[in-house]
Amino acid sequence: MKFTYYGHSAFLIEVCNKKLLFDPFITYNPLATEFDINKIEADYIFISHGHGDHIGDTVSIAKRTGATCVACAEIAGWLEKQGIEKVWPMNHGGPIHLDFGTVRGVNAIHSSSLPDGTYAGNPLGFVFTTSEGDFYYSGDTALTLDMQLIPLWATLKFSILPVGGNFTMDIADAIRASDFIKCNTVIGVHFDTFGFIKIDHEKSFANFINAGKKLLLPIVGKTIEI
Repeated sequence: MKFTYYGHSAFLIEVCNKKLLFDPFITYNPLATEFDINKIEADYIFISHGHGDHIGDTVSIAKRTGATCVACAEIAGWLEKQGIEKVWPMNHGGPIHLDFGTVRGVNAIHSSSLPDGTYAGNPLGFVFTTSEGDFYYSGDTALTLDMQLIPLWATLKFSILPVGGNFTMDIADAIRASDFIKCNTVIGVHFDTFGFIKIDHEKSFANFINAGKKLLLPIVGKTIEI
């Protein structure tokens, strides 16, 4: 699998010959000015919740690429009103089956509303099961005991967790979350974009190493093999 970071919580995972784009907040991200969103390709766009720093460029990218947008039912309905033709509404519960694997919506402890004030339903995390490995994107969330359920459904190759604190988990809680989900390789997101979520990189790496775990803080614009 390949992981490309667009900053904040926006990233692309290439798995089973499909391109999965997540929470594409790019145009108005001050750390992602190098990107031309018209060159970003996607087969699917997963939206964890409705906040502007996550739904971001979803509409424009989906219209151009024809990507299927996967989100909770309320966000999916809102996207249809914006002219998006291919949406897949979901919610917490049993997995949905797509052409690259299965996806389960899981609990995320956060808030959610759309940029125009529309109700955006409950925020989601996503657990992916694929032939190339399983992974988990928590979306914006606090630490929650519900994460202990995830190993029932997947043996995670890696996880993508917010680490910036203030609005989400911080580094210490991400380490605890990695215990809950039984996954020692964590890709950190939702850090450094704004003053409230700036982190000490050196200290963050040291804390993970001391816990016997691996933290990756991706560099904006870079692609890594997972």
